[in-house]
Amino acid sequence: MLRSEKQDTIEQLRDKFGRMTSAVFVDFNGLDVATVTQLRDDLRKADVEYKVVKNTLTKLALKDESYADDLNEALTGMTAIAWSYEEPGAAAKVFKNFRKDHEDFVIKAGVIDGNVIDGDAVVNQLATMPGKDELRAKLLATMQAPAQQFVRLMQAPAQNFVHLLNAKKAKEEG
Repeated sequence: MLRSEKQDTIEQLRDKFGRMTSAVFVDFNGLDVATVTQLRDDLRKADVEYKVVKNTLTKLALKDESYADDLNEALTGMTAIAWSYEEPGAAAKVFKNFRKDHEDFVIKAGVIDGNVIDGDAVVNQLATMPGKDELRAKLLATMQAPAQQFVRLMQAPAQNFVHLLNAKKAKEEG
């Protein structure tokens, strides 16, 4: 690889790390081509960008980041990076499902909000984060709750009056 190509790759990596909401570092060693192709398809469906990158180029791209030193341990051996730009847990969810069928698949580390997390935290915490649609639904429910409560309060006197009339009718009949 020429020096200019390396510099272009480093700039592309800086851009990806600058735009990401999260990144997951994995070891793809031992996977055959068909398995990696299936994994790439699953990541693409989840709007996750996946790329195999040389560790030295990744280190050069991240040298100005505060978390760069924390990633040195993860940037050894064969490394691929999956960047999520919209939903932080998207890549982690795909890898968690992939790991069910491939126990030897290693998730090295993850980066979210400038913090490095280990592979177990990627699977147990990042992968369980709610998605955008779920968060939107929760926000909408929270916003609707006061209006629903107001409607119930406005209907309460009429309902109580109906209950009172029914009780009086039952008393007169009984």
